[in-house]
Amino acid sequence: MSLTPKEVRKLREAEQRRKAIIKIVRKLVRKGGVEEISLRKVAELAGYSTTVVYALFQDKATLITQAMDEDLLELTRVMREAVQAAPPGWEQVRAMARAYVAFGLRHPDEYAFVFMQRRPHAPNTSARVRHGDPEQDPYAFARQVWSGLADQGLVSATPADIDLMAQLTWEAIHGHTARQLVMGPDDVWVPMAEAQQHLDALVDVLLIGIRQRFQPLPDGS
Repeated sequence: MSLTPKEVRKLREAEQRRKAIIKIVRKLVRKGGVEEISLRKVAELAGYSTTVVYALFQDKATLITQAMDEDLLELTRVMREAVQAAPPGWEQVRAMARAYVAFGLRHPDEYAFVFMQRRPHAPNTSARVRHGDPEQDPYAFARQVWSGLADQGLVSATPADIDLMAQLTWEAIHGHTARQLVMGPDDVWVPMAEAQQHLDALVDVLLIGIRQRFQPLPDGS
């Protein structure tokens, strides 16, 4: 059933409002994080009534979830481009790790907002990023990379092992990124090697451990 011109116009206007509100939320994130966000405050800054904001987002958790969409999509994009430019095999994991960390350091406020703050959680269905889709979801993409290495016979192809390899990789590169954002390169308590050297060593150790722990079985699984 096709929409009437009036219905199309209403949908277009609602999407314009949604984008304007998300833009305000992202400005608030750069200013002070999740604590700065409330539906009432966002409505006031965007020039809409709270009724309009509630109609579009239902609650604060949904508002925050959709504000994260742009960052998740961009992170997935840069990771994918880095992996596609790398030779097949282990270098794809290295390329993905470097792209992930570079993204976090280029966008510290956004990275902290998405990955380093306690925030209300909305159901995955409220996000515009499709959860589990490696074209949009950065964690799903990381899992796809490990699944690709399994297909090449480099690591176990057991689904539970692929999940664990993706999670270990994510924990390692997230920890490295978060440490740099929180403590900085010049922290006197925990001196850090040159950033690229440190990351390369981290990924080397990660891959050595994964090779030992998740060897493919003789039947290829």
